[in-house]
Amino acid sequence: MKLWKEAAGLGCKMEGVRWAFGCGPWRPRCSEWLLAARCVQDEERERIGRFIFAKDAKAAMSGRLMIRKLIAEKMKIPWNEIQLKRTIKGKPFLANPVLNIIPNLNFNISHQGDYTVLAAEPILQVGVDIMKTDFPGSTSVAEFFRIMKRQFTDHEWNTIHTAGDEWEKLDIFYRYWETMLDDRHHVAVALGKQDTIGKYPGEVQENINEEPSQFILLTYQDLTSSAITMAPEDPMYWRNFEAKEEKPSRQRKMPV
Repeated sequence: MKLWKEAAGLGCKMEGVRWAFGCGPWRPRCSEWLLAARCVQDEERERIGRFIFAKDAKAAMSGRLMIRKLIAEKMKIPWNEIQLKRTIKGKPFLANPVLNIIPNLNFNISHQGDYTVLAAEPILQVGVDIMKTDFPGSTSVAEFFRIMKRQFTDHEWNTIHTAGDEWEKLDIFYRYWETMLDDRHHVAVALGKQDTIGKYPGEVQENINEEPSQFILLTYQDLTSSAITMAPEDPMYWRNFEAKEEKPSRQRKMPV
């Protein structure tokens, strides 16, 4: 489903955005990581540097770059003038005071497994989530399904429970989530009307069904194509990243 909105004062139209970046297989070179670090705000760069594992740092960095690319290209705010803040729940949002003269653009990001994903809409509130087909980390499959009970109809749950062994049940569960990025990663997008949004940006209170949308897979060059550096190069930032282990022995989902 494509949603369009006249861009106030810009004489153009804006449409929904669906982007994905393979943060898991990404093995940044020194020059790539240092350039990425120069293209995010100071507090973002420091926060990313504090991640213990490289996988989480890469996911967070790609998420920040993806948001800035979205705002720079769709809202025409110069990259180095974009100001991002976080809600008390940790969700990033645009804090620039120019929102009264350009169209609002709602966005949300998520990451798990090998991808960071972004969904954005010019009219509706939007939420996005990605899941990788895998066994639950700290609970049984049955308990995981109990927690997720409200996500599907009785008919859908019946299909899940009669699928076969636990792996097959999990695979059907994730397939109900919407778009498949590959044979292991599934993405769900929720849309909400403006008058049903939560207290903070990115919180969707009432879902609107959406037809599955195609996610565009971005490269590192895509992430930085509109970038403007905002800080000097810091070789220590690369050494800090290079010293990190890729991931823990038991990977869990981390906030972006």
